[in-house]
Amino acid sequence: MSDTPTPPPIVLLRATREEAAGAVLQVGGLRVIDRALRQLARQKVPRVVIATDGAIALPKWLAPTVEIRQLPNDGELATRLIGLEAELGQPIALRADVVRVRANNYDGGLRVVDEPSRVAAEDAIFNDLLRGDLGLVARHINKKISFWITRRFLCHWPITPNQVTLGAGILGLFGCFLIATGSQTGIVLGFLLAQLQSILDGCDGELARVRFQQTEIGEWLDTIVDDVLNLALVASIGIGLSRHGGSANDIWIAGGACAMLLTYNIIAYRELVKQGEGGEVLKVRWWFAKGTTFKEMTGSSGDLFSWINIIGKRDFFVFTWMVLAIVDLLPVVLFYAFILALAYGGAALGQLVVRGARRPPATL
Repeated sequence: MSDTPTPPPIVLLRATREEAAGAVLQVGGLRVIDRALRQLARQKVPRVVIATDGAIALPKWLAPTVEIRQLPNDGELATRLIGLEAELGQPIALRADVVRVRANNYDGGLRVVDEPSRVAAEDAIFNDLLRGDLGLVARHINKKISFWITRRFLCHWPITPNQVTLGAGILGLFGCFLIATGSQTGIVLGFLLAQLQSILDGCDGELARVRFQQTEIGEWLDTIVDDVLNLALVASIGIGLSRHGGSANDIWIAGGACAMLLTYNIIAYRELVKQGEGGEVLKVRWWFAKGTTFKEMTGSSGDLFSWINIIGKRDFFVFTWMVLAIVDLLPVVLFYAFILALAYGGAALGQLVVRGARRPPATL
């Protein structure tokens, strides 16, 4: 059963001279009126009626569910709006100058009338992105930087979230190449690029949510790029360490870790498809953990799974590895990577074993 609330059958959006001052201001790279229409389209509201007197320029493209009611500019605006509401059967009425931070909140919102109120609305939107399942480093370090990048630049550029994902992935791969060179300078620069990619990895999701561009393809792309980078990063650590005072055994250790991570990835992807949870691995229900997800484990505390989840989150281990590499402790990084891969590989195998034990016996 979906947790998404049922949208109202009809929404009346007021876009008149009374809303004009705030409706055309940009919040998160979108005019307030455009934001309202995209939000309603994403909610799949069956019918949206725009009441306009021509004071606000409407978007060139409107969804098929949107219709326009032109109101004459004759000084009887309030009366005509009341009549239109009565005709439509008293629908949910929204203003084109109001930003709804939460989509299902039709009664509230932040009205935008000037620059201070615009900034306040944008603050509220980005603060709402601080989800409870964020890792420690993501919440206290990465998001402070990624929010600034997304809000200051990406929201205003003609760039898609998927392009941000791919661009950040290229940076991460170049970082892996530098780590594999084995020089201390290359290792440090490589991990700095890995950390930059980890920060930018938050920007794509922020941009998608702020501009209502979330897609299942985007989820899968983000997951696959991260997993490919994890494999490349672990492999580069083994190669780099073998050239940085280590031995060929480091490559074998890294290879074993990559094999376990790949096993985890394959099983996690299979579970995502079976469970119908899109492309975000955090949504997979793990049977060995009584059907909980990694998101739910983040909210718990004290048990083994929650601690593994904390130190196993990508934001945490990339940042920690960077710090260890800066102080020339690459062997510790490889050990951390191997233990982490062992935990995730064990989780994946546990999923298979427990699922097999839960499967009902065949009937004759």
